[in-house]
Amino acid sequence: MQHATQIGTAAQTPNSPVGTSTHRLETAAGAVPDEIVSRLADTHEAETDTEHAVIACYRLAADGLGEPSQREVIRQAKSRLAEAIEQANVGEFDGNEFGGGEVFLYAYGPDAEALFAVMAPILHDIPFRPAHVILRSGSVDNPSAAEHRVDL
Repeated sequence: MQHATQIGTAAQTPNSPVGTSTHRLETAAGAVPDEIVSRLADTHEAETDTEHAVIACYRLAADGLGEPSQREVIRQAKSRLAEAIEQANVGEFDGNEFGGGEVFLYAYGPDAEALFAVMAPILHDIPFRPAHVILRSGSVDNPSAAEHRVDL
């Protein structure tokens, strides 16, 4: 999101001790009061801290935790996913969950589409089917967060 103002611009003020600065918001209309700057910073921080998710689900051959060879495939994929996500700087891989004959892989970041773009080649390499991915654009705490399913 583009902002027409700049938050936290450092400026030396006439009453500041040497080597210190204050942070204030300057717009074309002039300086903005500190209490409004604080609210703008909180809003901007909340916008950039929105946690999107990519949640992959694979059906395993056996009920419960699947077969040992399947768990090994997932272990290797987890390592590749964590490395790819970190290198692309699009979020973080948060782990997996086995149970009920399925495995779920969880990753979080500020943009579900960008996160999935990095993860997709690795997710497609996991051979278990049926499988799908949920891309959630918004926090888990937000009941109106958009979700999109992609079959693998």
